[in-house]
Amino acid sequence: MSKITWKSGTFIYPLPAVMVSCGTMEKSNIITVAWTGILNTNPATVYISVRPSRYSYQLLKEQKEFVINLTNKELVRATDWCGVKTGAKVDKFKEMHLHKERAKFVSCPMIQESPVSIECKVKEIKPLGSHDMFLAEVLAINADDKYINEKGAFDISKCDLIAYANGHYYTLGKKLGKFGFSVQKTKKKKRRN
Repeated sequence: MSKITWKSGTFIYPLPAVMVSCGTMEKSNIITVAWTGILNTNPATVYISVRPSRYSYQLLKEQKEFVINLTNKELVRATDWCGVKTGAKVDKFKEMHLHKERAKFVSCPMIQESPVSIECKVKEIKPLGSHDMFLAEVLAINADDKYINEKGAFDISKCDLIAYANGHYYTLGKKLGKFGFSVQKTKKKKRRN
């Protein structure tokens, strides 16, 4: 196998395509973000990276709170639209027929249609160049009960989450295994005499 070398750039794909709600219930906005992820387990810490020129940047900086709303196949149009339109000129909740839902621990709204909404409190803003990274502690995770299985766990296979890769949106595919499956020992059946 031979590889082609390109100049340095962003090419760790796929990434979650999420809608981040920010501001307050009265003055809110949605920004689509693909530069997001997990930084730490305990305390649960995540990040989003936002260009300072974006309308949501000031809301995030002032409020120091946001909600990461995971997106699915049904939300793909709204996800894209909220990423190309500015909240300075349009009410994205209204235009995309999305509903605000009151969060438990932050002032900004959750998106009711999102399968999972993650309430976050900013701990640090780190300038990186084109984007500033908002490092935040996870305060709560709110999951739509229709995606919870009989064991009380979130069933990702039920909600068609979407991902972003190289300028395109994709739905997640079928499960290939679970963590540790490569080293899991198979159970031996007991023989009856």
